[in-house]
Amino acid sequence: MSSSSAGRVSREKHGHVVLIGLDRSPKRNAFDQPMLDDLVLALGEYERDDNLRCALIFAHGEHFTAGLDLASVGDTFRQGWQLPAGAIDPWGTFGGPRLTKPLIVAAQGYCYTIGIELMLAADINLCASNTRFAQMEVQRGIFPFAGATLRLHQIAGWGNAMRWLLTGDEFDAHEAYRLGLVQEVLASEDLLPRATWLAERVAAQAPLGIRATLASAHQTLDDGEKAAAANLPTVARQLLDSDDAKEGLRAMLERRDGHFKGK
Repeated sequence: MSSSSAGRVSREKHGHVVLIGLDRSPKRNAFDQPMLDDLVLALGEYERDDNLRCALIFAHGEHFTAGLDLASVGDTFRQGWQLPAGAIDPWGTFGGPRLTKPLIVAAQGYCYTIGIELMLAADINLCASNTRFAQMEVQRGIFPFAGATLRLHQIAGWGNAMRWLLTGDEFDAHEAYRLGLVQEVLASEDLLPRATWLAERVAAQAPLGIRATLASAHQTLDDGEKAAAANLPTVARQLLDSDDAKEGLRAMLERRDGHFKGK
């Protein structure tokens, strides 16, 4: 696939999985306004397509993203980014609706600033062993405003997070694994095949159960454990009455994989 300096996002469907590709490789996939808008629109398409059960964000070219192209998007964020109609806000910091379905990110090469924050807001992250990370906003006179200050210390601990947020220093894939930012580190040639396999594994599970699992986990973060716990019995009863739950029981008794329809 050819790429241009104008940002865009590719879409490729494989069964119940959609591969969403950052495609501005001549600019190291730095996010300009067209690519920002196209990404949130692609995620909106994924959210509304009942046949799609897992999304995988990857990047064309050598680098995941060099971060924000501030020359292109600076005025947008000064004035307040108005997401296009039908968009999903993957970062949860720009006022748009959030995903209710799984999101996996696979990064390689440079993964700077808003790319890290995209991973922090995703559900599962993988990276190539050559990936270089940096949350360098403080070196540019600004600060991370797409979620790093909200989430990095939750997964990595306060001191580990501040080590990188307060210096803007670069860190490698193995440090990202130690911090809990990524779940697997792979050879570059294995990254996309492994990430696609994992997305297909997630997509093969019961969609209602997947959504309920994500919703419960997010409610714990947003509203606290007590509120999420109070909601568990009601959701469990609803799922137990679903066709997917009946199929899951049949599959267990027949010692086969379940074939779920999200009903």
